[in-house]
Amino acid sequence: MLYRTSGQFKTTYKADQALFPVRQDAILLGFILILAWAVFPLMASEFTFQALLIPVLVYALAAMGLNILTGYAGQLSLGTAAFMGVGAYACYKLITIFPGMNIIVAILLSGVFSAGVGVLFGLPSLRIKGFYLAIATLAAQFFLVWTFEEWAWLYNYNASGAIQVPNVEMFGTMVAGPLATSTTQYYLVLAIVTVMTIVCINLTRGTQGRTWKATRDMDIAAELIGINLLKSKLTAFAVSSYIVGVAGALFVFMWRGAAEPNLFSISLSFRILFIAIIGGLGSILGNYLGAILIVALPVVLNTLPHTLGIEISSATVEHLNIMIVGALIVFFLIIEPHGLARLWALIREKLIIWPFPH
Repeated sequence: MLYRTSGQFKTTYKADQALFPVRQDAILLGFILILAWAVFPLMASEFTFQALLIPVLVYALAAMGLNILTGYAGQLSLGTAAFMGVGAYACYKLITIFPGMNIIVAILLSGVFSAGVGVLFGLPSLRIKGFYLAIATLAAQFFLVWTFEEWAWLYNYNASGAIQVPNVEMFGTMVAGPLATSTTQYYLVLAIVTVMTIVCINLTRGTQGRTWKATRDMDIAAELIGINLLKSKLTAFAVSSYIVGVAGALFVFMWRGAAEPNLFSISLSFRILFIAIIGGLGSILGNYLGAILIVALPVVLNTLPHTLGIEISSATVEHLNIMIVGALIVFFLIIEPHGLARLWALIREKLIIWPFPH
């Protein structure tokens, strides 16, 4: 009933290829944007910003970058966290070398450095693929983390070996550092993630997206029909690493406030990979659904017993949290192996043809 499509006619090819072929999809997206831009900032507490809203957006953006590479171009990568680290350290150096630089410009420029490193480590994809490419990117993960530890210039020769986000002002408002408010940081993260999402949607729906999909499905056939595999694969590594680098800068400057090299360890790479797989490879929406399940759900489960007035030890809550999240992951992958985005697509199709069972 909610997805009744009667009366929605398409008389041109352009209308048939629209981003929202069903009017209700646009209405639903508009409702979500109103919640994100107007309702949540007015109602959310400091804990909600720091534990739910900001991390979900940052992890969704990082998973989106990985999804461009793995879901659309078919190139496996286990070095996502390291490329996030490149973006974070690049942003830190830009801010410290050029104190007057706009923070948004610094965050967006940090992705350029990450893209360059991503292309460098993406060169093996021209000769190897699959499991062997995953091992090559895993080598990049360890090499880059080692570089963060040993190259003292990256952290300005700090005795602790960590980078500390300084107070950064923009238009008279503190947007980063200890003096910045969570609301301001949330709006900045939301704005950048929104722009990045729009760019990714347009890329994946256009000629470049079709090129990546052809490379993913059968690279030999793609080369036979005239697709330049060198350009296709390296473009995927560049775009993916750029997005991941921007996510890394947001990760440190708009959420963590400080970072050590071990923050960008292999466990972070696996977490982002799980978000992309559970959300649905080859889907923009899936990155947000996967981030909500992996990042937000554990926080909700941790606070639920206290909210309900149930006295449970913190260790028991943590164990139950791991068990419940793990069980849900297995459940969703059994129900729909292609991820939560595909599960939502099936539910949407059922709603469109309801009440007919076929």
